[in-house]
Amino acid sequence: MIVLKNILVATDFGPAADAALAYGRSLAAQFDATLHVIHVAENYFLRPTAIDPSVLKAAAARRLEERLTAADRATLNAHAVMETSDRPANTITAYANKTGIDLIVMGTHGRTGLAHVLMGSVAEQVVRTAPCPVLTVRHPEHEFIVLPTATAVTSEMRPS
Repeated sequence: MIVLKNILVATDFGPAADAALAYGRSLAAQFDATLHVIHVAENYFLRPTAIDPSVLKAAAARRLEERLTAADRATLNAHAVMETSDRPANTITAYANKTGIDLIVMGTHGRTGLAHVLMGSVAEQVVRTAPCPVLTVRHPEHEFIVLPTATAVTSEMRPS
């Protein structure tokens, strides 16, 4: 039997991460698990930027908090986690180790070739180093559609 008590969704606020959050929410609801949502912000304090790094961090924290609904917090005991690091994959797996995460869900951009070589893949690094299974979601690769109950489907399918 598979038991999931803590599910971690990593987000970079992109479309693939939003799709991963939808999966994470659904799995957390199905397994009555706690939902953790983490964003690893780039460490701007070590780089010259046109904007104050604390403003960038505050904006990212706001975006992260906006990802969670009141229902997420009430029914999934969901909470947002903001970290700052130059190595997001290491930070995600360290958080998973520290908090006993049973499943990590994260989006992937699906880059190949030169783009993959140049950009690397946080998802790939997490898959290789995570202490638990990792579900990667590419958006919009596949969307699951929840059908109505069997009776509703049967009555809708009958000819008039």
